[in-house]
Order: sequence, then C-alpha cells, then structure tokens
Amino acid sequence: MYLKRKMMRNKKRVIQKNRVNSEEVQVEERIEVEEGTQELPIQAEENDIKKGDVKKKMKKKNRFKFNMSFPGFKFQKSIGIDLGTANTLVYDKQKEKIVLNEPSVVAIDRETKKVLAVGKEAKDMLGKTPDHIMAVRPLREGVIADYDITEAMIKYFIKKVFGKYNMILPEVMICVPIEVTGVEKRAVLEAAISAGAKRAYLIEEARAAALGAGIDISAPEGNMIVDIGGGSTDIAVISLGGTIVSKSIRIAGNNFDEDIIKYIKRRHNLLIGEKTAEEIKIKIGTALPLEVDETMIIKGRDLMTGLPKPLEISSSEILDAIKDSLEAIVAGVKQVLEKTPPELSADIVDKGIVMAGGGSMIRNFPELLAKNTLLNVVLADNALESVVLGAGLALDKLDVLRKIEKAER
Repeated sequence: MYLKRKMMRNKKRVIQKNRVNSEEVQVEERIEVEEGTQELPIQAEENDIKKGDVKKKMKKKNRFKFNMSFPGFKFQKSIGIDLGTANTLVYDKQKEKIVLNEPSVVAIDRETKKVLAVGKEAKDMLGKTPDHIMAVRPLREGVIADYDITEAMIKYFIKKVFGKYNMILPEVMICVPIEVTGVEKRAVLEAAISAGAKRAYLIEEARAAALGAGIDISAPEGNMIVDIGGGSTDIAVISLGGTIVSKSIRIAGNNFDEDIIKYIKRRHNLLIGEKTAEEIKIKIGTALPLEVDETMIIKGRDLMTGLPKPLEISSSEILDAIKDSLEAIVAGVKQVLEKTPPELSADIVDKGIVMAGGGSMIRNFPELLAKNTLLNVVLADNALESVVLGAGLALDKLDVLRKIEKAER
C-alpha cells in the first residue's frame, strides 16, 4: 500500500511537469483518477481555455473597431489644384464644383517663420505690414519660389476644403506651366505630398485649360489654346491628347500690374502698390483703344513731396503701359502658328483660337489677337476657372495621360 501511494505521487509530479511545458510540447498523457476510471484530457482543456481568451480579446477589439464598409459608398477624395502665381483654385471631384478660390499670398513672421495668414486675409496685408511681418507670393512665374511657404499654403488650402480633422488623404492633380524643368516639377510634387496628399499628379496648364474649356483634346484635330495666367502664358496646339507644338512665356497678368506701376511712377511721379495696379487693370485696362476714354481716380505717394496724393488716369494711358507685354504674347502665338504642321493649321483656321486664364480677360484682348493673326479668337466661357476644371476632369483620365506622357518622352 505504501509503495502504491509512492508510485501515485511520482506519477502526479511527472504530470505537473508536463503541464508546465504544455505550450511547447503537446502532452498526450491522461490523468488516472484513484476513485474511478474517469480520465481528463489535459491538452484539450488547455486549448478550450486559450480559445475562450482569444474570443474575449476579439470581442474587445471589435467593440472599438470602426466598420468602414458601407455599400455603395467610396471613401476616396480627389481634387484638382490650379496652383497659380496670382490665385489658387481647388476643384472637388466628388462635389463636381470649385470649392476654393483664394489669392496665392502668405503672411509670415520674419523671426519665427510662423504662418500668420493665408489667402484673402494675407492679400489684404500686402504693402501694409509692420517690419516683423512679411506678406509674400511663394510662386513666381508659375513655379515655386519658396518651397516651405508653398507647402504651408497647400496644407492650409487642403485643410480648408476637407476640414481640420480629415482622416482620408486626397489624390491631387496639380497644374504646371509647359516648360518647367524636372527639378521644378519634383518640387511641386514633394510640396503636395508633404502637405498631406495621398498621391500627386501633374498636368500641363494648356492641356488642362483646353479640357476645362470644353475642347475634345482626344480627337484627331488641331486645337489651339492660349492660357494667360498670373506668372506665365502657355500657348499650345493639341491633337489626339498630346501637345504638338507649344511655347511658354514668362509674361502674364502680373507683368501687366508691374507695367502699370512703372508707367505711373515714370509719368506721374506717383508710387502705387500691387493691389491698386490690379484694380486699375481690371476696371479700365484695355488691349485696343476705346471709342470713349474711361478714367478712374487712384491714390498713392507723391515721389516729389513724399505726401499722399490722388490722381486721375485714363484707359489710353493703361494701354500705353501694358502695350509691350501684350505684343510679346501676340508674338509668342505667331511663333507657335509658324511651327504648326499644315494639316493642323487647317483645323485651326476652321476652329480658331481659344483663350483662357485670368490674363486673357483684359478688355479687347481676343480682338487684338484676332487682328494680328487673322483668325477667329474666342474667350472661354469660364476663362478664369478653365484650368482648374480641366485638372478635375483629368483625374478621370489618368491612364490616358500617363500613356501620352510616355509617348512624348
């Protein structure tokens, strides 16, 4: 009897050791109970416990898990951005409309480099800031002049469109001038990704303007587009989705403003700011002489006395001021026409030239171009918004655009 008890104790010790190592080695022994012939499977019992723990953990996880699968609804955001020298426009593909149109101006603190204002609020500060605040345009001639400020501006606009706590990163299509370098293209893409874009794509402004103006660029026909923005003018002949002949001129809307500032300073000894020059261009600016001369009162600082002074100027004076810049754009259009293949030239004679962009909205500009080229010239219905509308439409044609880019290379 004593030996039997001793054997049973030894057997229990062996079983306890096997229980300790049950996670590493599968134990197939069964416990024999003294009182009867009942046997308990150790491994099965431990597996049941483990399965129960896993189920409890899964329930806890699923309790806090957000179910993203809603039938018929896609969590995707896509926007087109016309990153212009003067204004930035954003087109929301899902809403199918332009959701933002603000000046490309940023106000920053000189010492801390902290962004204080962006867009309309920053533009109101131009020429009125104290020494420690600087209001700047981060883009010059259609390309990035200051990378960090451009990144901050794009980030601000994306937040304004989608909200501060946006969880889904958007796809972004950005417009760039035709003759930008590889470095300039890479700077735009990196700025967009750093600002919070999931993916970023580029499209030429002329091609986007043609799409936004309602031109079927995929047809085997020649279409000529002249896009006059704030920092650059893009002239292109497009057929079958590709650019056949093109030219980019670093003369555009902002140059008209600078011409007006220089003219009034030289002619009247009066110093005015960018904002005033833009108002003059919009109100009485013209590309051809008017039958009845228009005038307006402007205010600035007299360079002789140093005192504020009002001045009346006329539309004929503004025509004098911007004449050289207008002629440079017309000369660029003629150069592109000279290089156009004859079959496409025939199409352009039938269809004419389409003008787009804010700079093309100067009074009588289409008439001036028509007079010099002897072709029919039409201003797009949505001239100011055609580029960003085209960028939004291009998001549906990414595969086609990639094929065209590869073929052009």
